[in-house]
Amino acid sequence: MDRNLTTMEFVIEWQGYRVQVDYQPNWLGSASHLSVAHFDITTIEPPRAPLPITETGYRSHFLHPDEVAAYGGPEAFVRAWLDAKAKGAGWKAAHAATQQLDLFGGG
Repeated sequence: MDRNLTTMEFVIEWQGYRVQVDYQPNWLGSASHLSVAHFDITTIEPPRAPLPITETGYRSHFLHPDEVAAYGGPEAFVRAWLDAKAKGAGWKAAHAATQQLDLFGGG
C-alpha cells in the first residue's frame, strides 16, 4: 500500500495561547470515500494548558477530510472549532478561573 502520510504542521495564536497543530489529510492513505484525516493539537504556551477542546492540553481527533475542506483548510477548521467550543459555559468558567489565578501570581 502506498500511504501518503504528508503532515502539515503549524502554530496558531488563539486567545493568548500558542497551539501546535499537526494535520494529516489522508491518515489512512486511502483514495476512497473512507478517507480519514487526523489532527494532533497541543498547547505549547502555556505548556499543556487546557483549551475548549481538551482539558489536558492535547487532543487527537479523526474526521473526514471533506469536513476540514468545508472550513477552508486545517487552520480555519481548528480556529472555528476552538471558537465554537469557547462559547460554552464550561470553558468560560475554566478560562475565567485561570485568568483570576494569573492576577494573583498563581497561574
